[in-house]
Amino acid sequence: MEKFYICGGKKLNGELEISTSKNAVLPILAGCILCDGVITIHKFPKYEDTKNMLEILEYLGATYTFIEDSVVIDCTNINGSTIPIELANKIRSSIFSLGSILSRQKKAKVAYPGGCNIGARPIDLHIKGLKCLGVKIIERHGYIYCNGENMKAGTISLDFPSVGATENIMLASVYLKGKTKIINCAKEPEIVDLANFLNKMGAKISGAGTSTIIVEGVKTLKSTEYTPIGDRIIAGTYVIATCMCGGKVTFHNVNTEHIYSLLNKLENSACKVHSYSDKISISAIGKPNCISKIETRPFPGFPTDLQPQIIAMLSVAKGTSIVVENLFESRFRHISELKKLGADIITKENTAIIKGVNKLYGAEVNAFDLRGGAGAVLAGLISEGYTTVNNIHHIDRGYYEMEKDLQKLGAEIERITTKE
Repeated sequence: MEKFYICGGKKLNGELEISTSKNAVLPILAGCILCDGVITIHKFPKYEDTKNMLEILEYLGATYTFIEDSVVIDCTNINGSTIPIELANKIRSSIFSLGSILSRQKKAKVAYPGGCNIGARPIDLHIKGLKCLGVKIIERHGYIYCNGENMKAGTISLDFPSVGATENIMLASVYLKGKTKIINCAKEPEIVDLANFLNKMGAKISGAGTSTIIVEGVKTLKSTEYTPIGDRIIAGTYVIATCMCGGKVTFHNVNTEHIYSLLNKLENSACKVHSYSDKISISAIGKPNCISKIETRPFPGFPTDLQPQIIAMLSVAKGTSIVVENLFESRFRHISELKKLGADIITKENTAIIKGVNKLYGAEVNAFDLRGGAGAVLAGLISEGYTTVNNIHHIDRGYYEMEKDLQKLGAEIERITTKE
């Protein structure tokens, strides 16, 4: 079992290259299924989730090779249409493959996806959207059985701007004759990146980043090379860490617009932010100030994936802050761990009231999920004494060697292995 062992109280200084976005790469990997050729993805991030998606592609018939920081994927011989339970259980994003498999094979059998336990994340919007495209679906024995022989272009209006459903419908529509319109779709940067990737292969997708996307069907996609966007959640996590710990850090491979909702909240939190086209410099002196209210929203609102980290910061801020979680009902599990470190937080339903304390004190805490684990690490960085974070396999799903990133900035953190 691996853990993080942290000696808190160190300021962060230096420069750091932000790695490629996991949430951009996963649907891009699913999009590779559509191409009867070879795809090269540069700056490929070797997270647990992305490696699991490569396993799925391999199971379907693809082969892949790592060349330095790139992965070359040969999709010529993809002929499978099933994702078994043992693979789907490893990663929630396995569901993205459904639209691509249907588009290529006209049939699919996909097990229900796994992932972090942060609340209900129903795939009913995915299924509803695919049905609007003429897919016949039966859910039975833990699998989703899909018949896409009569798929056709159409108009889908999503009840909620789901990122996954938007991506799945986009992928399912690429080869459909005519135009498919997705209304009330998600606007996240990862949606735009997926559209850019597919368009580079020859797809005709417009409107990504707005509330309406139009997919005009094509007959084939060609081999290509692509470099996905930097990870806005990793960038946001380390920006928050700098604000908490103090110091001056410049982050490269960051699009300011992608984390504007965070930077806007930090304007009055004793941080100075200098943003450029592809980098951000953060200067932090003294304790951060409280933030009167933060509500998580779909992009361009404040991301739910930064909620645990911002609560960790607010636990040592001056004054009282309020955070409202609007997207996942179980995403306050990390608060119990912050309390072990001395945080003063009260929760009621989907609202957390955080009264900033003078200090946090090191203790043994647990990572219950990916982002909650990141919040626990940030709290450990500012705590007096030593903090142990258990179950860091959750963190590894979205942060590749997080300890090395933080070590580069001067944090005292190490990964240790115990026999348990």
